[in-house]
Amino acid sequence: MRDDTGAEVPVPDRVRRVVSLVPSLTETVAATDPGLLVGATDWCSHPAGLEVTRVRGTKNPDVELVRALRPDVVLANEEENRAPDLAALREAGLPVWVTVIRTVDQALASLRRLLTGACRLPVPSWLEEAERVWAALPEPERRRGAVIPVWRRPWMVVGRDTFAGDVLARLGVDNLYAGHAERYPRIGVGALVAARPDLVVLPDEPYRFTAEDGPESFPQIACALVSGRHLTWYGPSLVTAPQVLRAQLAQEVR
Repeated sequence: MRDDTGAEVPVPDRVRRVVSLVPSLTETVAATDPGLLVGATDWCSHPAGLEVTRVRGTKNPDVELVRALRPDVVLANEEENRAPDLAALREAGLPVWVTVIRTVDQALASLRRLLTGACRLPVPSWLEEAERVWAALPEPERRRGAVIPVWRRPWMVVGRDTFAGDVLARLGVDNLYAGHAERYPRIGVGALVAARPDLVVLPDEPYRFTAEDGPESFPQIACALVSGRHLTWYGPSLVTAPQVLRAQLAQEVR
């Protein structure tokens, strides 16, 4: 079996124990066969009440604890997890399956491959529904140029080749920094305002923007507070993401 990076992953014929180092992949497995999960990061918040061993964060997993859980496969992502940590897990003798996701289409294909290949599961109905929802998405009635901050102090925004940027583009919101050399560039708030966006999209993660923390930095520019999970997670949330995000994008604040 080969993961999204093209690396061969020695996944056993039957998978009984899975450790996930990515919140969206944790939710993906839990929604399909929750009995497989034996470990997840401290940031894996969905589904609520998930009772598995916590192995610290996405950027600093406890390699020895993961190894002690004896997983048949460890699920990771090339953006969310650090290469040295993944190398340490492989050196410990663990199969590590790495996803690479930049677009909605890549997400849907990657999840299908992960579930059927890395987890040895049948394709779940929720994934088939997500594929139908995104394939049937109508052409946006209007298009707006936007900046999409993901952090402040310092300000960082969505740049080129990102899943979030593709999600928004399909909903009629064009990222003004989609052509930037970096994927998450640091741009001062003055420059963001000077870019003259039609809209500022403020998700509630990784930085938790709120009505009181974010919009005040963009006077006279419409802002939309959106669900970070529906904007940046690739998993069961893909089923409802278009509906949820469209509604939130329409509720502009200033």
